[in-house]
Amino acid sequence: MLDIQFVRDNPELVAEKSKQKGYDVDVTQLLGFDKERRELLQQVEELRQNRNSLSSETKGKKPNDEQIEQGRKLRDELGDLEHKLAAIEQEFTLLLKSVPNMPLDNVPIGASEDENQEIKKVGEPTKFDFEPKTHWEIGESKDWIDKKRAAKVTGARFAYLKGDIVKLQFAIIQFVMTNLSDSSFLDDVIKANNLKVSNKPFTPVLPPYFVRTEVYDAMDRLEPRDDRYKLDQDELWLQGSAEHVLGSMHLKEDILYEDLPLRYLGYATSFRREAGTYGKDSEGIFRMHQFDKLEMESITDGITGLEEHKFLIAIQERLMQKLGIPYRLLEKCTADIGKPNAKGVDIDAWLPGQNQYRETHTADYMTDYQARRLNLLCRQRTTIPEVNTDAAPIRVTSSSHVSLAHTNDATAFALGRTMIAIIENFQTKDGNVKIPEALQPYMGGRSEI
Repeated sequence: MLDIQFVRDNPELVAEKSKQKGYDVDVTQLLGFDKERRELLQQVEELRQNRNSLSSETKGKKPNDEQIEQGRKLRDELGDLEHKLAAIEQEFTLLLKSVPNMPLDNVPIGASEDENQEIKKVGEPTKFDFEPKTHWEIGESKDWIDKKRAAKVTGARFAYLKGDIVKLQFAIIQFVMTNLSDSSFLDDVIKANNLKVSNKPFTPVLPPYFVRTEVYDAMDRLEPRDDRYKLDQDELWLQGSAEHVLGSMHLKEDILYEDLPLRYLGYATSFRREAGTYGKDSEGIFRMHQFDKLEMESITDGITGLEEHKFLIAIQERLMQKLGIPYRLLEKCTADIGKPNAKGVDIDAWLPGQNQYRETHTADYMTDYQARRLNLLCRQRTTIPEVNTDAAPIRVTSSSHVSLAHTNDATAFALGRTMIAIIENFQTKDGNVKIPEALQPYMGGRSEI
């Protein structure tokens, strides 16, 4: 959530930028509760000081009747005020949590994803001397994709993946882990994009698939709840993407600046109800209730947060280029970046079977918005770095040695959609699929399936 001091100092800006993201926030009401909350806190503190003074006066001796009556009054008044404060705190917190993160100034203003702005296209849409098939036509003919049997077992939007497509998925996983664990690969990405970030490798992680309600809420990824699966008996949710459990891994921790950045590559099977998409992308494996992803999560300080965002996007592009998949890069508009995000970029891969670009990657920069509720802090032994206001427009007033961390997440590969792009772009006339050269070492040297 936002720093309340930022809201106090910029009420009109907060209301305006919230509206740009599609949130009608009542900033006046929020600040009203904030004012009442601070006044009650001051009164409660005064009563507590009076109670402590009275306790000191009577320490080691029996209180007289006047002191007993005074103590009773203080107890009753304090109880009433603490009850009022708790109610005000609850309303204040709900209102503050409803305020989205502020989009950076260079995020295009738009009312829907239709107003996302294309930054560039890389590679030409694949051309064939035959009519290209869809991934599901190829997958079903090869017995790689079996949704009919899955429907008998689990219902719609599930699939059995079999044979060579499974080998292809694990080849992609090994390809990504090998490159993101390699400092020389990261060095090449950094130099090619003129970035000022560390070449520290990513740590592979197999995270838990479940997350507690309060932690999911602190990440501000729980909503929309009707798109999540919940285990009511245990008050646990199935995560909707690996970053939901990677970003929260350091909940309530202090991280030394010299240990930053913390970079993780999480592999997880994720779950979404895909509420509101009835009839949309019902063929094939593009939009499933259960899907596998490789996700990058990065924790930095406020200086390097924005540069890290650019770095993650550069990694996404390099991996796509290594596979030879044509794509376009989109700057997401204010309405499409998401509530906790300050900036977002998508990659859409060209899918010949659909004759259009479709989203395969996203990269999200949250500044300190998630870290504030996670209580995720950066600590330095000596002096705190000077804050770059361009990279960290939302700041918390900190002590001389502590500040809030900044978080980034980005798709390395959504495995189902990546395999769709490979199958459709590298299909042959006889219905086989050529393996991208970068993946062949992980497929036993095979060049075609």
